Amino acid sequence: MSSSAAAPPASRALWGRAVGVGVALSVVVAVIVLAFSWPNVTAEAKNLPVAIAGPAPAVADATAGVDKATGGAIAFTEVADRDAAVRGIERRDVYGAIVLGKEPEVLTSSAASPVVAQMLTGVAAQLQQQAAAAATAAGAPASTVTVTDVVPLLKTDPRGAGMIAAALPLVLGGMLGGIAISVAISGVRRRLVALTTYSVVAGLAITAILQSWFEVLGGTYLLNSAAFAASLFAIGAAIVGFAALAGRPGIAIGPVLFLLIANPISGAAMPKEFLLAPWGEIGQWFPPGAGATLVRDLSYFPAASTVFPWLVLAAWAVGGLVLAVVGPFRSTSLLHGKASDD
Repeated sequence: MSSSAAAPPASRALWGRAVGVGVALSVVVAVIVLAFSWPNVTAEAKNLPVAIAGPAPAVADATAGVDKATGGAIAFTEVADRDAAVRGIERRDVYGAIVLGKEPEVLTSSAASPVVAQMLTGVAAQLQQQAAAAATAAGAPASTVTVTDVVPLLKTDPRGAGMIAAALPLVLGGMLGGIAISVAISGVRRRLVALTTYSVVAGLAITAILQSWFEVLGGTYLLNSAAFAASLFAIGAAIVGFAALAGRPGIAIGPVLFLLIANPISGAAMPKEFLLAPWGEIGQWFPPGAGATLVRDLSYFPAASTVFPWLVLAAWAVGGLVLAVVGPFRSTSLLHGKASDD
């Protein structure tokens, strides 16, 4: 009788646990959907840096007209001439440029962002209409506004889909390496050797697939491989460090931090200026954002400075290694008063 009386509470506990697990999983799914949908739903171009050159009156008229038409999507920077505008595009200081004068021209860079390039093409159409109206009023022939893609996408990747897809191995590959090594290998030195080997070999393999096979990357094969390897190592080292510091629960920090937080704000799928401020800039301080920017710059913009993304990746790698070294000492000292790097 006593055992049968105890059965209903135990059964209710099991049913309650089942409901609790279902609710917890639904919350996880909701967070994942929110993390990946939020950047796209809230995306809005604001303060896109674009150069402009030409006579002062024409520049004033053009900036006022474009600002009214785009609602502040473009932030103009005046430059001396067309050559200065081209240099700004090649260095990734600006997404494009408007060059005014007898032969007005709109300079775009589809390699930097196909979306922004399309927006600037629309601006060129607007300038053409303004030029036609002014010419009609003056009784003179209208000048033609030309559009030039200064840094175009590869012919093998005309829509830039391959470049966006290249960002996925950075995150998933780094997480896979860090999680697998944390679970399967013990000892700081052995984990470091495994992570280094994995990052280098995987970086070479990923670049071979994307550049030599699919032909969606430009630039130098070895530099691209180094960028992928550094990105994989930075993410993997951080996860190994979290695991060393907090044990198996620490491994879960990696997917939450890099996949759910850093990846959506990385700027890999859209310009960072499309994200709500200041998240676009914050995303560049994490390995997914730094890695994606580095790969794009190495592929298309050899004149651009890559110091910042390299430093970001190096900082995460060093930070992860520090945690990996300190973690075992801290955890074992709490339990046994000593540590061992086996």
